[in-house]
Amino acid sequence: MTEYEVARTFDASGLRCPMPILRTKKEIQEIEVGQVLKVIATDVGTKKDFPAWAERTGNEILEMREEDGKIVWFIRRTK
Repeated sequence: MTEYEVARTFDASGLRCPMPILRTKKEIQEIEVGQVLKVIATDVGTKKDFPAWAERTGNEILEMREEDGKIVWFIRRTK
């Protein structure tokens, strides 16, 4: 399992679509280009939504893990 230097963590647990993606969009603006945002989610919809959002925005999904019933994303800000 790769460890990342995380600049910011956003816990989206309990939020339902479309809130995880909308809030992640706001959270990623709070870090510098090149830094990593860790997002913790419980909505399985993020498995489809986050890759589509990253492709659309140009941000990089480094990894998606499932830990203790939660979906953990590591996203690098590219713009």
